[in-house]
Amino acid sequence: MATTSSADTATNGDRNLHSSPTNGNTSAELEKATTHMTADERNAAVHAARFGYGPLAHLKSQAESMLPAFGGEFQPGLYKPVEGRKFANPAPLGLSAFALTTFVLSLINLGTLGLSSPTIIISLAFGYGGLVQLLAGMWEMAVGNTFGATALSSYGGFWISFAIILTPGGFEIESTLETAEGASGLLNNLGLYLMGWFIFTFVLLICTLKSTVAFFFLFFTLDMAFLLLGIGYLQNSGGAPNTGCIRAGGAFGILAAFAAWYNALAGIADTSNSFFIIPVVHFPWSETGRQRRGRKTKGEHQA
Repeated sequence: MATTSSADTATNGDRNLHSSPTNGNTSAELEKATTHMTADERNAAVHAARFGYGPLAHLKSQAESMLPAFGGEFQPGLYKPVEGRKFANPAPLGLSAFALTTFVLSLINLGTLGLSSPTIIISLAFGYGGLVQLLAGMWEMAVGNTFGATALSSYGGFWISFAIILTPGGFEIESTLETAEGASGLLNNLGLYLMGWFIFTFVLLICTLKSTVAFFFLFFTLDMAFLLLGIGYLQNSGGAPNTGCIRAGGAFGILAAFAAWYNALAGIADTSNSFFIIPVVHFPWSETGRQRRGRKTKGEHQA
């Protein structure tokens, strides 16, 4: 795990150095200074340089821009650091808010302990999954992450809107629909609402195909949860949704919740607070995957 993380860090460092037309000399110096180093030695030298010592101390300004590989950063493509960034990474907060709220609702959808009423989710949906996730999405926009801002802000809005639907009294959405269209009409409306979120999540899923397995798995399971829940409400009978589809959606929701927590942990855990780095597994066709194959092939030729 540590070796993988080290290789990722070195790879991102090279990419950041080469991406700027003004860094030609520094890039050459970096290559020259680290040619004899293994991936672990290079990673250690980069970290040391950030504190002004080690063989790369004279490249300190560049070492500080060598960001870790994608894990908890909520960006499926190449991570683009903000110049002089003063903000912490908001992605783990948004992912955690999404995960906990999804986890509780999915347990209810599964019928855990005989529970069936989702009323308890109103507080979480307003406060944590809604407000906190929405704020995390806004901070993603502040640090220049378009995907993270779109996803976290949208799902924050989803939880707030869902809480509004469930709130007794309030906007009287459920009671109005039941009065106008009956119990079946209310369920059909909820089904169409969830199918809309299925489509939106599928759009985001497409944008994760060049990221990591962990990130793709999160959006795949979430998309399946929306699809099955939407079908469950649309295939209603006798004023009740299809139990099998609702429980299947709940199962995928549980998987999505744990996937979100996993990605959040990957963004929180680093060498300063954890004894291990969370593996996220890059797709072989991703930028990092191609670079790894290139390094492996180059090493075999040299051998």
